[in-house]
Amino acid sequence: MELPPYLATMPMHAITEMHGEAGLRERFRLETEALDADSRRRLDDALELAARLHRDDRRSREPYLNHLLRVAIRMLHHYQVRDTDVIVAGLLHDAVEDHPAELAADPSVADPTAAALTVLADRFGPRVARLVAAVTNPPWDPGRDRHEQYHEHIATSLDREPWARVIKISDFTDNGVGVIHSVGPKVESSARKYRPLVPVYRDLVTRPDTPLSAPVKQHILDQLDLAEERFSAILDQPAHPA
Repeated sequence: MELPPYLATMPMHAITEMHGEAGLRERFRLETEALDADSRRRLDDALELAARLHRDDRRSREPYLNHLLRVAIRMLHHYQVRDTDVIVAGLLHDAVEDHPAELAADPSVADPTAAALTVLADRFGPRVARLVAAVTNPPWDPGRDRHEQYHEHIATSLDREPWARVIKISDFTDNGVGVIHSVGPKVESSARKYRPLVPVYRDLVTRPDTPLSAPVKQHILDQLDLAEERFSAILDQPAHPA
């Protein structure tokens, strides 16, 4: 596939619609080409691991890897993150939650989540594993409301990990602002899941210890406003008359 020379300036969902995974991979390459060789090697390793683990996963109409690429590209381009550990963790932020046994490479292990995090620590360093752990949802407690447990986990785990906030905010932006790119029942269920989190992320992004510049924080707040508008458009429409 021949990709256009203006790929570096295209909105990510436009790249997704027009050029798919190949276009997002090329945009990721363009965003990382100014990094040193060791950083690019680690990022390529993380990307290929993510591609292997999520190879059969789908997200609405697209391969799941597209979401992971957009999360990483957003941090590089819009958030101006140059911390390789953070980008690696962004690419792998769902690996432990979705594929712990495969990542641990031992289906008989008693605690696949802990084993998977150990693999990440050995391969990419303990900081990457700690960041991924902070954005990994715990198993659902059947005695609790699923969304309530999720919201509590987000608020608690991100309180103590400022860089994990950056990863999760990029993830939330892709899910929230990007909700209009979903189809079917997923549109409404995603809006119901994510709308209560908007004020949580507003608080987290504006904290003094969140390691982003003032213009980047304002950009994120604008994106949260847009996400909220889209959630409202989906959920607050009056019922059609019978």
